[in-house]
Amino acid sequence: MTKRIQPQQTSAFYAQAVVSFGLSITAMALALVYLPAQPWVRAFLSIGLLYVVTSTVVLCKVVRDRQEITEVSSRVDQARLDKLLTEHDPFRVEG
Repeated sequence: MTKRIQPQQTSAFYAQAVVSFGLSITAMALALVYLPAQPWVRAFLSIGLLYVVTSTVVLCKVVRDRQEITEVSSRVDQARLDKLLTEHDPFRVEG
């Protein structure tokens, strides 16, 4: 039986993703605070920014969940195949 290698992410990659997210949100928030526009325009753009962030988080969760479901069903199929192969005896005579 082959051992499946789990994909790994480094702590540097994780840190880079967190820092990048933090910087982008901070930059957008500062841009909205100092935007030379009426307050209702800044509020509208802020709600749009929050909507984009929450939609991105939900999309990431959905993609991850779909990948996990696919991985689990693949493991179940592999287990069934392994069971069939171990139970199969090509030299057994029926009857």
